[in-house]
Amino acid sequence: YHLKMADSSAAEELRKKRRFKKFTYRGVDLDQLLDMTNEQIVEMYCARLRRRYNRGLKRKHTSLLKRLRKAKKECPALEKPECVKTHLRNMIIFPEMIGSVVGVYNGKDFNGIEIKAEMIGFYLGEFSISYKPVKHGRPGIGATNSSRFIPLK
Repeated sequence: YHLKMADSSAAEELRKKRRFKKFTYRGVDLDQLLDMTNEQIVEMYCARLRRRYNRGLKRKHTSLLKRLRKAKKECPALEKPECVKTHLRNMIIFPEMIGSVVGVYNGKDFNGIEIKAEMIGFYLGEFSISYKPVKHGRPGIGATNSSRFIPLK
């Protein structure tokens, strides 16, 4: 009896340790999201994205989706697909894009981004920063005299 109890507690602890959080978008599982049509998915998006989709996806955006599908189809199983470069920072991320690799232009070069489930409902541009964050150092030329003053030991 005591041995059986120890085994069950050990098995339960193992189960607790290895449990991954299942991804859901607004209460819908990833498998169900992939089966839904774009219209059904858009109904779950926020107002800005719904408005954008209802006004129609432009030709550039649909061609990007086609290129992503093609890259996914051509890649061998269990490997990342080829990177698809784009300037479309305002492209909404749909569930069918998950697993794709997109090179998003930031004004200088293309940042390779692997699209994950957590990115659904965001824009591509949000994952490719277009500026270099400021590193505050010493005041430079053009600063006022009082702020530029550095005492000589």
